[in-house]
Amino acid sequence: MIPACLSDDWILCPEREDISAEFTRLLTAAQEGGATIAECLMIARQLKRGDDRSWHREWKKLAQANRHRAEAAFAEGHMASAQRNWLRAMNYYGAAAMPLEPDDERRWVAVLAMQECARRYLAARGPAGEVVTIPWLDGHALQGYFLPAPSASERAPTVICIGEPGHRKEEFLHKLVPHARERGFSMLALDLLGDQRDDFTDELLRRGDLESAIPCVMDHLETRGDIDFARIGIIADGWGSSFVARALLQEPRLAAAVCDGGLWDLHERAFYASRFAMSDVTIVPVPHAPLMASSADCPVLITLGEDGWLKADRARQIVESSRLASPDVMLKVFTAAETGAAQSHADNPSLANEFIFDWLESRLGAAARRI
Repeated sequence: MIPACLSDDWILCPEREDISAEFTRLLTAAQEGGATIAECLMIARQLKRGDDRSWHREWKKLAQANRHRAEAAFAEGHMASAQRNWLRAMNYYGAAAMPLEPDDERRWVAVLAMQECARRYLAARGPAGEVVTIPWLDGHALQGYFLPAPSASERAPTVICIGEPGHRKEEFLHKLVPHARERGFSMLALDLLGDQRDDFTDELLRRGDLESAIPCVMDHLETRGDIDFARIGIIADGWGSSFVARALLQEPRLAAAVCDGGLWDLHERAFYASRFAMSDVTIVPVPHAPLMASSADCPVLITLGEDGWLKADRARQIVESSRLASPDVMLKVFTAAETGAAQSHADNPSLANEFIFDWLESRLGAAARRI
């Protein structure tokens, strides 16, 4: 039975868009092992509407229960169950942190617990993953999780997965790792926060050179002996900015990219031009030049949902009227009829990720290792 607080569209709290979006994310995470539907519905019944402390308390309690199950399974040598429970615990700790203010100490405690579960998951995998630190800015380094391909004895094609400012990498461990593993890819999951607290996001957003992180990542990968450096792709998760698209202009070593292709920058440029009746869009105060396909050295896939922030017709118009209209740039729009149509494909990320990783497999030529 669906609890009364849920609508037919799985909206938990109509008056709180952020809470409802997070609950939807948790439900869809069940498709990839990041949650169970039964546990999510159980928590929904226990929540007290309008009480953020209730949300934090219940998801933290559930995270601790999954973490304890993981530890018990690991102690008895049941690696598969341990990994599954650590993934769920990690995701539930992330949910517990979500409604709290960035400088709230309880949020940081939940983030640290989430990261510890991620590390335990990496160590229990076969082959084991590792935590990597990549120098970037003065006094601030990137932090990532490197997960080798199933066939660790061969140099493998590799996919970099990185989120927008404020987005943490732990979600990639259940959301994207299965797709990479099934296709014989290694994966490097990254975020821009490194070991900083969430309130560091404001400082990141003030920077005008976020794209400089990507060449640093490529420098790190170039030193590794377990990847095929000629076959590296990148996925930008989220649509907060076009920083990964801008990075393609200065990073010729990437073989394929899944990002917004600069659409968001182009959309802003067109908005300002129409708002202020400017005929010369080059003088519009958009801080970064958008990606142009003729300037990029790798094929680009742009995916969006027709119900997302940038409407499909507008995206097609931008692509067709710009230098993005190129055989090297593919635009895939997910419709409501097939699902995956929400912003960032939040209603069905599995469907979008299947398409994305199939496209990457065709570009990077991975020899899939079925497990």
